[in-house]
Amino acid sequence: MIHYQLRCDQDHQFDGWYKDSAAFDKLVQAKLVDCPVCGSQKIGKALMAPAVGRARAVAERSEPMPPPAAVPQQAAAGPLPAQMLALLQRMRAEVEKNCDYVGKDFAEEARRMHRGESDRRGIFGEANPGDAEALRDEGIEVAQLPWVPRADG
Repeated sequence: MIHYQLRCDQDHQFDGWYKDSAAFDKLVQAKLVDCPVCGSQKIGKALMAPAVGRARAVAERSEPMPPPAAVPQQAAAGPLPAQMLALLQRMRAEVEKNCDYVGKDFAEEARRMHRGESDRRGIFGEANPGDAEALRDEGIEVAQLPWVPRADG
């Protein structure tokens, strides 16, 4: 995933997350990216500071991720904007409604489905970054979502 700071032709700034640069360009060209403030579809990338990795990042790869409930409602730059929090809460509700929770068995269940040993379906659960990377290396698509508290409480 790639994060862009975006700006519309009315100078409203907002964030966007995309699979990659090409996906962003394709969506903008198809006029599928709207300004959340005014609805303009004339969107461009705003100037951003570069992301700088930390020395501990490599060591952290083998550490398990915190359980979903422990993910804080705060991004590196501060609290999540209300609009982003609401979007993430809607995403969580859709995942919980349409997918099976498999807990810590996520990686193994994803492999079973990939090999045809288990019915293909939407699943969610827990995996450390190393397991997620191994799944991707095996050609199994996985995504990590920030797991924010439910909207209802």
